[in-house]
Amino acid sequence: MDVAVWAAELERLVERIGPRFVRSEARQRVKAYLQGLLSPAERKNGWQLAEILGETTPYGIQQFLYRGTWDADALRDDLRQYVVEQVGDADAVLIVDETGFIKKGTHSAGVQRQYSGTAGRIENCQIGVFLAYAAPQGTALIDRALYLPQSWTEDRERCRRAGIADTVPFATKPQLALTMLQRAEAHGMPFGWVTADSIYGDYRRIRLWLETIPKSYVLAVSAKEYVWMGWQQVRVGDLLHQLPVDEWVRLSAGNGAKGPRLYDWQLVPLNSPSVEGWRRWLLVRRSLEDPTELAAFVCCAPAETPLVKLVQVAGSRWHIESAFEEAKGEVGLDHYEVRSWDGWHRHITLACLAHALLVVVRTQTNEPLLTTDQAGAEKGGLAPDSLVAFKTRRGLLSA
Repeated sequence: MDVAVWAAELERLVERIGPRFVRSEARQRVKAYLQGLLSPAERKNGWQLAEILGETTPYGIQQFLYRGTWDADALRDDLRQYVVEQVGDADAVLIVDETGFIKKGTHSAGVQRQYSGTAGRIENCQIGVFLAYAAPQGTALIDRALYLPQSWTEDRERCRRAGIADTVPFATKPQLALTMLQRAEAHGMPFGWVTADSIYGDYRRIRLWLETIPKSYVLAVSAKEYVWMGWQQVRVGDLLHQLPVDEWVRLSAGNGAKGPRLYDWQLVPLNSPSVEGWRRWLLVRRSLEDPTELAAFVCCAPAETPLVKLVQVAGSRWHIESAFEEAKGEVGLDHYEVRSWDGWHRHITLACLAHALLVVVRTQTNEPLLTTDQAGAEKGGLAPDSLVAFKTRRGLLSA
């Protein structure tokens, strides 16, 4: 690995976002912060970042995150454009998912006891909803939103103490997802597909909006969701018990560390959308190990779309899980100690930028991406060999 490639790309990225920071001190600080996130430190919290940067206290870092004059949303727009320019593809998949950030206490913005898929249980945590861009050359996190529970929006004084403006309303996770999807489309981001799990697939406004653009989608739905067949709505769970036994097709949802991820698949026609030449289907996935384990996806795409393409998109959701693992393990996505609304969005945006840089450099040096099995093999994520090599010579980049 040529470390000069990493250093040069970091310089280009810092130069690109420099206009977002009026003062020269802030421009120097953002470069140092990104270097810290890319460092080999176990934890990218204030004290460890300060130590890496040669500072005796974390006050400078805290000042930058809490009270610095810069706009995290403008930086998010730069992040999105940076990813498009480097790995953009007209057939890319936008993936929506959420991840949890375990926290102590009650003061961090949006924190409460709630279910975290990351922990697999109810925990005291914050939940962030993310949008990932999955293209053939790599996957990067391009947008983020902190979920604010009703227990917070109903207590405006508590919100003010966490720096949350009175104008920030309650929004469900699917509503946050729709806003991010609309933002990506409004900025002309090239993509061909959208996929997400059933939390978002059950939210019909996402499906209907995508059909108005139109953009193809493969969205997981729960058994309780309804779909139109003929003149009536039918519960997905009922359809799953009425499938023909001889129409299953065995296909791979993508390659894992142990080879193709094989499932049996079946496609059920649904009522067509109002878009000429397009069709809707219910795509059903059946486990090979347990044939009673079924998953359903509502799909909408041009009528000539083959089953293998729908399966490929359905299986692409693991890309965002891999991105979460990498971002948490390599650039400290979840290592922050900030409590405020602005502080969360600032740190998370910078961590996404650092992760995007890893993706870009990996494409430039032809390093392999993580597989889904590798991504989940170790809590906190695995560092590919390219990152290990990079970190052993990290001092060259810092210099």
